[in-house]
Amino acid sequence: MGAGASDLAGMEPGGKVARAGLGDLPELCAAEVLLYLDAPDICRLARLNRAFRGAAAADFVWDAKLPENYGHLLRFVDEAKEVGSRGSRSEMGKKDIFATLAKPVPFDGGKREFWLEKSKGGICMALSSKALVITGIGDRRYWVNMPTTESRFHSFAYLQQIWWFEVVGEVDFSFPAGTYSLYFRLHLGKSSTRFGRRVCCSEQIHGWDKKPVRFQLSTSDGQHAVSQCYLDEPGSWILYHVGDFVASSSEQPIKLKFSLAQIDCTHTKGGLCVDSVVIYPKGFEPERVIRAQK
Repeated sequence: MGAGASDLAGMEPGGKVARAGLGDLPELCAAEVLLYLDAPDICRLARLNRAFRGAAAADFVWDAKLPENYGHLLRFVDEAKEVGSRGSRSEMGKKDIFATLAKPVPFDGGKREFWLEKSKGGICMALSSKALVITGIGDRRYWVNMPTTESRFHSFAYLQQIWWFEVVGEVDFSFPAGTYSLYFRLHLGKSSTRFGRRVCCSEQIHGWDKKPVRFQLSTSDGQHAVSQCYLDEPGSWILYHVGDFVASSSEQPIKLKFSLAQIDCTHTKGGLCVDSVVIYPKGFEPERVIRAQK
C-alpha cells in the first residue's frame, strides 16, 4: 500500500520524485494554450515538444485564426492555380488553409493580390499601378513604366512631367468584418539600383510644393474620407494614408472608390513614382506612414 501511495504522489522507484515537463502536457491542454497565441507564436511553440507539435495541427486552433469568409477567399486560390492542380481543397486542414492564404493570392491577371496577415489574421490587399486609372499613362512623354525590386509587383509608374495629375482606382471585395486603412505607396524621386547600390535621382522633382495633393475615399455604403498633404520627402517609399473604412459584414462585398490628384494646371509636376494602393487592417503599418490633413 505504501508503494502504491508513493506512485500516486509522483515518486519513482528508489524514492526519487518524478518531475513532469511540458512534454507531459496533454495535447488538448496544449491546444487550449495555443488558442490565445498568434500564428507565429504557435509555430514557434510547435518546435518545442511533441505535445505542442500535435496540438498545433488541430483544426480548431487554426479555425479561430481564419477569417469568417475563408471559403470565399479560397476560390481566388483555385482560380490562380492551374486547372490540373484543383480538387485538393477538401483534403486541406485548417492549418494548411491558413498557410495558403498567408501567401500572396494574385487575381485580376496578377495586377492585384491579397494575403492573410500572419500575426493578427487580418486581410491585406495590394493593387499595382497597372490596376489604376492614371491620366496620361499611355503617353511616354508623361509616364514611364520602370522595373524594380522594391515593389511586390516588380514595377512602378514613374511620372516625368504632367499638368493634370490624377490617379483613380476601385475595389469590389468581400472583406472580413473590421476596420481597414487605405494607402497610396509613393516615392518622390526616381528610385533605382546602380552597381548594387540604391540611388535616388531627384532631378525631375518639381511642382509638388505649389499645391497639396488631394486624397479621396468613398464606399458603396456611404462612408467618405477626404484629406490633403504636400509631397515633400524624397528618397524613400512612403504610405500616404487616404482614409479608413469599416466592412460590416464578411458576406457582403463593399465597393471602394479612391483617388489621388493635383489638378491645378497653372504648373507642371513630376519626379514621382506610383507603386501601388494597399489596404491593411487598421493599426497594421509595415512601412512608414504619412497621414494627410483632413
